[in-house]
Amino acid sequence: MSSGDPDTKNLNAFIVVLMLGIVIRTFDWSLEKEPLSRALYPAKGPRSTLMDALDLATTLRGHGWDWSRGVYIPRETRPTNRRGFTFHVILSGAIHALSCGVLYSAIRSFSPTTGLGTPSGGSIFDETLPFYVRYLRGSIISTIVVWADCAAIQTCYDLCTIIGVLIFRQDPAQWPPAFDAPWSATSLSDFWGRRWHQFFRRMFLIHGGYPLSFVLGKAGLVIGSFLSSGVLHHIVMLSLNDRSELWRAVVGFGMMAPVILAEQALRHWTGRKVDGTVGWVWTMAWLYVCGNPIVDAFARGGVFGHMSFVDRVVPGRAVIHGLVTDVDAWLRAM
Repeated sequence: MSSGDPDTKNLNAFIVVLMLGIVIRTFDWSLEKEPLSRALYPAKGPRSTLMDALDLATTLRGHGWDWSRGVYIPRETRPTNRRGFTFHVILSGAIHALSCGVLYSAIRSFSPTTGLGTPSGGSIFDETLPFYVRYLRGSIISTIVVWADCAAIQTCYDLCTIIGVLIFRQDPAQWPPAFDAPWSATSLSDFWGRRWHQFFRRMFLIHGGYPLSFVLGKAGLVIGSFLSSGVLHHIVMLSLNDRSELWRAVVGFGMMAPVILAEQALRHWTGRKVDGTVGWVWTMAWLYVCGNPIVDAFARGGVFGHMSFVDRVVPGRAVIHGLVTDVDAWLRAM
């Protein structure tokens, strides 16, 4: 879709995600022994049946469908009436779109000479810096990347929500929140199983979790899901930069599995789960240990070098660039 234009290669990534979703979902449905049914809002006529078919084909979490058992749906905190809900979603989309543009502009402003914000890619770790400064700087970049990704995903979800509620006249309850305050997670299991978005949960289970569970049992379910996440993220990155390296994404996501298995073992042996303030510190520490390699894989794959429309129109880009450049210079002087 980019027609060779490096600035629009993110469209290629969109198509790859769409194709992966279609292939894996088709395989998933081919194994179903019973017709898929909808517990919430059952069909009541031809139009409802058509809308159910559309919802089934496009829903990622399967909210309201029998195949989504086990998926966590965050508690609704937005207005429940259609007018208030729509206004809230439009406002949320605008705020998150602006935040997304600001944060991605900040990411690209970190030492542009190293290739971090270019389509060819570059590492978040500057090898010319001392180890502690290099890792501190990389962790700051990773933090900004996570917030930017949250904003980007929320913006896309808000846009889809507006289309569903206003154009297709769906009930607002069919569009539950995407995130549940991931910064409040008190364990890695809590982060990935509840707090972070669950849009690709089923895809990772079908592609990696369930197959490996036949060999390793419940441990294989966890390990396979995270390995699948690494592989599929790498495939998407290949659409942006054919020099992306598979092992970087697989190692980053794969490192999450042993930590989650350790949390499960602790609860099994002691009856106590990782929780509270200590659990929050534990979670954040492991997210940096495991997350920095993931962000580095994205950076090396040139993910941050492809600008969207929002990135181009965000106000104050020169100011953002100046502030980030000053912070980067301060870090280098440490």
